[in-house]
Amino acid sequence: MDSSLYVYVEDVRGEGLEAVLDRITGYGVRGVTVAAAYHRARDVTPHGRSRVTIRRDGAHFTPPADLFDELRLAPPLQDGAAEEPLAALREATAGRGLALHGWTVFLRNATLGLAEPDVTVRNCFGDRGSPADLCPSHPDVRLYAVALGRAVARQGVDSVVAEALHFGTFGHGCRHERSFVPLGPMDAFLLGLCFCGFCMRRAADLGVNAEVAREECSRIVGAVLDGAQPAQGEVTRAALTAYAGPEVVAYARARSETVTSLVSDVSTAVTAEGSRLVFLDATGAVKGYGDGLPSSGLAAHDSWQLGVDLVALGDLVPSLGVLAYARDAARVAEDVVAYRRSTGKDRELRVVLRPGLPDTDSAERLAAKVRAVRAAGADAVDFYAYGLLPYPILDRIPGALPA
Repeated sequence: MDSSLYVYVEDVRGEGLEAVLDRITGYGVRGVTVAAAYHRARDVTPHGRSRVTIRRDGAHFTPPADLFDELRLAPPLQDGAAEEPLAALREATAGRGLALHGWTVFLRNATLGLAEPDVTVRNCFGDRGSPADLCPSHPDVRLYAVALGRAVARQGVDSVVAEALHFGTFGHGCRHERSFVPLGPMDAFLLGLCFCGFCMRRAADLGVNAEVAREECSRIVGAVLDGAQPAQGEVTRAALTAYAGPEVVAYARARSETVTSLVSDVSTAVTAEGSRLVFLDATGAVKGYGDGLPSSGLAAHDSWQLGVDLVALGDLVPSLGVLAYARDAARVAEDVVAYRRSTGKDRELRVVLRPGLPDTDSAERLAAKVRAVRAAGADAVDFYAYGLLPYPILDRIPGALPA
């Protein structure tokens, strides 16, 4: 069974390349998944150079001029990118027989969104209220995503691991947020739908009355903002149809064409550069990130909410990544089985586990989840993330991996 450990460039820079790889090799994983292009964050880093690490939007390499010079959007440069840390990591991992995967955050970039707000999603009220979320329908964003995939592939990585290559959610916004209005799950979903001109035209081309969908969303969410009681319960197609009407559901489902075509373009570009795409579906994180207690609907069944059509992608990408952020091993297995059914047997299925809190409270629980992942039909298990976990938590990994 294949495996890797997610790592940040800041981890390597702070502790030293060889020291980090010594530890990773000792954990028994077969590869390193490094954040080649990431988004801004503030992280507690228990064994880092600083115990709190501020991360910025951008790439840890120099963007190739032939890919970006003619484009409107280009990735910002991370501090130290000119030192080409990925090249050093590629050479060092190859010397140890470790695979190197390029973890790439595509459409979550507040630096670009704040500088060019028209490329971000636009809600039903016309607000550009999610500056970090670049819209997958926007032509300039699509060109940027394809170029970024090519650029990371050129770093010599075995695969490009694509995070945020789909629509986002309203709940994943900026660092400091306030809302004293009790939005229900369906209200938040409606507020997160993009109604920019490009999204509306794509939906209209598929036979959806996009303007009716926008009007219904603004009417329903507007009423809640005016003091009406929000709807409770999970977001399902049936519940959403009853709450917001069939045109809104049709609009939400039409977004899958946008995502599928974009992923196809990026995958083709990555393959042309001699690498392969691993598409990360973030649904498991949306459902269980905060507490490891996802709601009852399986992640594979809810991925449509991000515009992800798993069946279509199963025919287009060589590998799918699943974020199994759940405490219970049985729930993890159920999610993996559902993903396997959707993607088919001939596509690689990689499952990302968190070895520590909030999902995993012991070495035994981690080992149980790895066994469940393997029995459910996954091809690989990856662990998130080296710099965020104390050493004693990372020490659970060797005992969890199959001999």
